[in-house]
Order: sequence, then structure tokens, then C-alpha cells
Amino acid sequence: MSFVDFRHLRYFQAVAEERSYSRAAVRLRVAQPALSRAVKELEIRLEVRLLDRSRHHVQLTPPGSILLQEAGLILDRYEEAIRRVRRSAAGEEGEVRLGYIGLPTEPFLARLLRTFRERHPRVSIHLEERTPERVWERVALGRLNAGLTRPVESHPGRGLRTLLLRDEPLGAALPASHPRSASRFLPWPALAGESLIVLARREGMGLHDAVLKGCLDAGFAPRIARTPSLISTVLHYAEAGEGWAVVPDSVVPARGSLRFIPLRPAITVPLVLVWKEPGEPAEVRRFRELIEQWKAAGSLWPRLRPA
Repeated sequence: MSFVDFRHLRYFQAVAEERSYSRAAVRLRVAQPALSRAVKELEIRLEVRLLDRSRHHVQLTPPGSILLQEAGLILDRYEEAIRRVRRSAAGEEGEVRLGYIGLPTEPFLARLLRTFRERHPRVSIHLEERTPERVWERVALGRLNAGLTRPVESHPGRGLRTLLLRDEPLGAALPASHPRSASRFLPWPALAGESLIVLARREGMGLHDAVLKGCLDAGFAPRIARTPSLISTVLHYAEAGEGWAVVPDSVVPARGSLRFIPLRPAITVPLVLVWKEPGEPAEVRRFRELIEQWKAAGSLWPRLRPA
């Protein structure tokens, strides 16, 4: 059987539905002889008679009735495929595979995803919560489209781009009952001799190293009592009175059982959006553009705690 193209099917569909070559020609805005010739070519290629023609009437044969039904399905599916391709090219359809680190993104991530879904309902979001190193690694390997994470020195560029979202100040997280919990700030030397709880270096190299630097710059070696693998566990230890948690301000709820006291001089750890620029899908670009808009408008972080 010879190849049948979409033009043949469209012309046949118009004639079959209109039951008239002249009306079909007007509908398609083509010359009637070209339309008649295309339908005849279709019958030759299929080796079957599709239409019974008389001077004033066009009737479908049984095979023609079947082809009319199937042609409608084929052409509808083709048109939908074209629409989906165009939506994908415009960033209106597809999937964004997003890696993120947990607590630092809580102030904005759910709101951001809800807004993106309202604007782009045909784009799905696949979330993976990982450590900073794993987020960075999976974006570099192409297993994630983008990540909300900390910079990782052990992973050089590899075609990756970053957008700084915020420099987060470090501070001590203490139970509300602690004598120092009402302090407006603490100098780094106040940590000397205290049992410190710090995220494990293998899970958060940037944060861990920033804490060590703050202590060493202040002239003392920190006494680190615990190095949990999760920042939430760091906070649980502090709540239980096991020591002073040294964390970024965004991970301590403003109205929880812990109080965040900034450390002076200020040391910050960055939170960034990372993505692979070469071959960036349009839907990922749309997501990145929304983050950039929110950052410019100051909408990513509400006031983290009362002034």
C-alpha cells in the first residue's frame, strides 16, 4: 500500500462530511479539480472505493464510512500533537524536575509552586528533597532540571548557572527558656565552651565550614557535640537542651519553641537556584523566570520573624 499523507485525509474528510465536492472545495479554499484528484489518489493508494459519485450526490461506501471515522481520530490526534509541541516550545507543557533542600525553602516553595501551577497548568512539577551536594550533582548529571540549594565547592561549573536568592545570616538557635534567648545578637566568642550542634559536613559543606570559620576567626576552636545529617535533627537537639544549634535564620520558625539570635560579626551562607543552561527546556525557563520575578519583587521571603 502506498503512503497516505494528511492532505489526502483532510480532503477526503471534507468531501465525505459535506457530501459535495463543491462545498468541500469552498470549505477548504482549494480548487475543486485538485480536491477531486486528491480523493481519487487516496482511493488508488488504498486500493478501495471510498465514495459513490453521481452528478448531484456523493455517498460513502462502507469502507469510506470506516475511513471517515478513523480519519477524524487521526487528524484530531495530529492537531493535538501540534498544539502540544507548540505549548512545549512556549514552556506551557512539560515537566520541571526540581531538587531542593528542605527547611531553607519552606518560606516560599509551596507558594511558588502554587503560583506556577496556576500560570502553567499543563506543566507538572516533580520534586526531590536532597542534600545540597546531591541536588548539585543531579542537576549536573541532567537528572534534575534545576535545584534550590547551597553552592558546593566540590562541583565546578560543568555548564551550570546559578542565581543568588539570598545570603542567610547565621545565628544560634536556643530554647525560649534559655537565659540568652532574649539577646538581640550574640558575639561569636559567646559560643566558646558551649556544646555546638552543627549540620554534618558531608550533608552541608558550605554551612558546616561557615560555622567553623566564624569560630576560628573569633579565636577559639568550637566544641562540636553533635553533627546530625538533617537540619531538622539539629533543631530537635537544640530543643532538647543538648547544645546550641548554629544555623541560618530561615530554618528557625518565627513562632516556634526555639529563638534565633544572630551572630556578630555577621557570616552568611547563600541559597541559590542552580540550572544547566545548555538545552534548558522552555518550561524550566518559565519556572526560573518566575523565581527571578519573585526575587526582584521581594516575594520569596516574607518577614522571617518580628522586628
